[in-house]
Amino acid sequence: MSFILRPIDTVETITPEDFTANYLKPRRPLVIKGLTSNWAAREKWTPEYLKSVVGSKVVPLYDNSKADPSKPINSSAAEMPFDKYIDLIMSEPTELRIFFFNIFKQAPQLLDDIAFPKDLMGGFLESMPSMFFGGSNSVTFLHYDIDLPHIFHTHFGGKKHVILFENKWKRRLYCIPNATYALEDYDVLNPDTKKFPALEGVEGIEVFLEHGDTLFMPTGYWHWMKYVEGGYSLSLRAWDASVSRKAASVYNLAIKGGLDSLLKMAFKANYAQYREKLAVKWANRELAAGKPF
Repeated sequence: MSFILRPIDTVETITPEDFTANYLKPRRPLVIKGLTSNWAAREKWTPEYLKSVVGSKVVPLYDNSKADPSKPINSSAAEMPFDKYIDLIMSEPTELRIFFFNIFKQAPQLLDDIAFPKDLMGGFLESMPSMFFGGSNSVTFLHYDIDLPHIFHTHFGGKKHVILFENKWKRRLYCIPNATYALEDYDVLNPDTKKFPALEGVEGIEVFLEHGDTLFMPTGYWHWMKYVEGGYSLSLRAWDASVSRKAASVYNLAIKGGLDSLLKMAFKANYAQYREKLAVKWANRELAAGKPF
């Protein structure tokens, strides 16, 4: 036994009252299969169509390698024209993925093909819709989003494997101090619990997203994602209504974003090694105390 993973709640549609009471307020993940049923994007956003509207714009690409301690998080590994990249992910396995791409700056007409689910909740950051692309074998490392939004993550194309954890497990997940991601030395699908004993018994949620599915990820949820087949996803972000959550978002952006990047560049490997040792220490302490948080 390692992680204890249960299936996610899944509905075709949901009323605003049900969504608020059972998922938004208690911060529980949900898959809504029919949320995009009236989106033009569901049928229109084929690989060929996206290539036609974005063209050969050169985009940064990311791989599955561990972050360089001398660089800020999310430093790119390569770059490629967008249309050639789409051809790549749809034709063969690759680790290369596009991270947090505001495709709507390149093709604003795409906004006409989607609809923010404002009937379910408010607070959407309408200037920040973003897309993520990956080929089979590309992995998004285990992390939570630094600005702590609620996220509606809609997938297009082939299947995408997602594993989620509540933020209360962060130390048992070997969360790196001053960061929003975990040690990258363990395999989320098959963790070595002899080397990382605090992972034993951590509870999570597992889901395979299919074309048109929308995953609601509440604020602060840890997520690991792997493209089973080449595909792409759209994330719509919304603020949590609580003032304390917004304050935590500002803190994260300042400390876990700006300050952390400066320290990484200044102290490089020494800083990385210190933080990793501290993550292990904290995880072992939580495990000994029998706590998830």
